[in-house]
Amino acid sequence: MKSMEVAINNMIEEIKKPVDPDAGGSARKAELQSIKQTAVDCKELIVERQRLEQMIKELQTNGQIEQDKDYSGGFAEKFSK
Repeated sequence: MKSMEVAINNMIEEIKKPVDPDAGGSARKAELQSIKQTAVDCKELIVERQRLEQMIKELQTNGQIEQDKDYSGGFAEKFSK
C-alpha cells in the first residue's frame, strides 16, 4: 500500500511539471502524450489501490474476501427479445 502511494505521488509530481516552452511540433506532442499516459497510468494505479484497500477492509471485517458480484443479465436475459 505504501509503495503504491509513493508511486502515485511520484506520478502526480511528474504530471505537474510544465511542458518545455521551447519544444515544438512533434517533440511537444510527444511530451503531452507522455503526460497523458502518465495520468492514465496513475488513474489505474489509484483504482487498484482502492480495490486493495477494500479487500483488506473485507478481510478485517469478515475474515474473507467477497467475490465480485456480476450484475449483468443471465442466460435468459441475453437471448430474450
